[in-house]
Amino acid sequence: MYSNKENVNILTALLVEHGIQHAVVCPGSRNAPLTHNLVSCPDIECCNVVDERSAGFYALGMALATASPVAVCVTSGSALLNLLPAVAEASYQRVPLVVISADRPPQWIDQLDGQTLPQADALGRFVRKAVSLPEPHNDEERWYCNRLVNEALLATRRQGGGPVHINVPLTEPLYEFTVEALPQERAIFMSPARSDKRLLRECAGNLLFSERPLIVVGQTLRDDLLADDFAGLPKPVVVLNEALSIGCGPCHFDEVLAGQMLPEAFMPNFVLYLGGHLVSKRLKQYLRQLPASTAVWAVSEDGQVRDTFMSMCGLIEGHPADVLADLAELTAGMPMKDSSDFCERWNQVLAHAAEAAESEQLPFSANVAVRMLEASLTAEDNVARHYANSTAIRLANRYARGYVYCNRGTNGIEGTLSTAAGFSLVHDGLVICVVGDLSFFYDQNALWQNALRGNLRILLLNNGGGGIFERFEGLRQSPARESVMACHTTSAEGICRSYGIGYSQARNMHELEAGLRWLTEKPAQAIPSSACKDASKAKGGTDAVSHEPDGALLLEVMLDVSQ
Repeated sequence: MYSNKENVNILTALLVEHGIQHAVVCPGSRNAPLTHNLVSCPDIECCNVVDERSAGFYALGMALATASPVAVCVTSGSALLNLLPAVAEASYQRVPLVVISADRPPQWIDQLDGQTLPQADALGRFVRKAVSLPEPHNDEERWYCNRLVNEALLATRRQGGGPVHINVPLTEPLYEFTVEALPQERAIFMSPARSDKRLLRECAGNLLFSERPLIVVGQTLRDDLLADDFAGLPKPVVVLNEALSIGCGPCHFDEVLAGQMLPEAFMPNFVLYLGGHLVSKRLKQYLRQLPASTAVWAVSEDGQVRDTFMSMCGLIEGHPADVLADLAELTAGMPMKDSSDFCERWNQVLAHAAEAAESEQLPFSANVAVRMLEASLTAEDNVARHYANSTAIRLANRYARGYVYCNRGTNGIEGTLSTAAGFSLVHDGLVICVVGDLSFFYDQNALWQNALRGNLRILLLNNGGGGIFERFEGLRQSPARESVMACHTTSAEGICRSYGIGYSQARNMHELEAGLRWLTEKPAQAIPSSACKDASKAKGGTDAVSHEPDGALLLEVMLDVSQ
């Protein structure tokens, strides 16, 4: 049986028609008709998360794992506002989230009625589309409700995708569930357009006649932009990517730019920028020094102008892989200038930096923990890597051997653990989350989830505060240093005990080696708590905390803040 609310039934039916198979639902009374329908619908799998801040990131992680829209449903009032950080992240990463909020009748807004506030546009510019559904009383209002839902769900996939908001005002009574089947709803679909070939020809000409061509790849969704896409180009090009872009291992340009002033022969005269955010501040600063004569092109799925290097001359709207394929087609067999010397110069310095990173003798530190973790993972492991912002993602760029997920859209500390946890619910292999202490403690409610499986593994780098701020020399003399760094002496052991998470700790190299084996080699299925406790005792660390057989595992690496 389904709800008696017609707008709720129209919405549920169209979620199914548009292929949405997963939903995160949060508790509440006003959203009870919505939750009832989502849970009752056999085509939608639901996950319950109490904390709306965490729920939004759970949905984000599930959308990243499935490469398809995921719904998150909350009750009225401030519950919706708690989703904003996750929605902002989804907006900048172009992740398709469908935010569904129950609402009170509009006549009661600002009338001192409980859990009632203006919700219709509460998520502002961070959503691609915001609609508020009527409660239909006639055929025209029913058509209008259908159209609004279709418009919103189409917007999740348009121009690279993104979040949308569907607000559902509901009058009482709320708890009548007597409708036997969902209605047959008209679903509207659309086909995306390809790039303008005239503009592409100009970009192709710049590429052909460049002696120093450079492609910069920012954050991309999953590893759907692979090195093979560059093979079809007509000439050698230098490709600079990070771990959160094309997923073919680290590219050590950050170390190259840190270690020396590169001569002019390394400066490109053609740049093609694909994807989203770059972590490297050094690369952005380096390319902002480009002379005005440099042809700088950007590829954007949504067509938004993002002049990151302050010298863009052309913008191509389209998927990066499509644009590369079109460029390869347009330049096939055409005359061109030789770029091999430029590529060889860059390849040599990048190879030297990679060798130095692998051979560096490291003490017990966050660096060695991440390097050892990555060395223990193989491509066959089907591992999904999630790295938190700040120090963690910078270590990923240096050591990660595969594609890395990161909430880089807003670059906040919130939500990393929830995103990884949500991802783990719909991923068949291991999910490794590498996270710093402040990010972990801020998002600890991610572990307040009965559905967690044994495939979520957490490497917690606990250096007693925001260790990245230690880099700033001036801060060391400030009386506010400890406040800025949020210095603390907290451990995750008690949290793991509360939430039934397998726990182990490493304070030296011996414990780190054994702890990483425990973390990565345990089967992803049910793990007896006694086995975790025995593994911890065998390596000489602290006893692992008992947990439910299907819980996650956490290894806490205890570091000094200077590490």
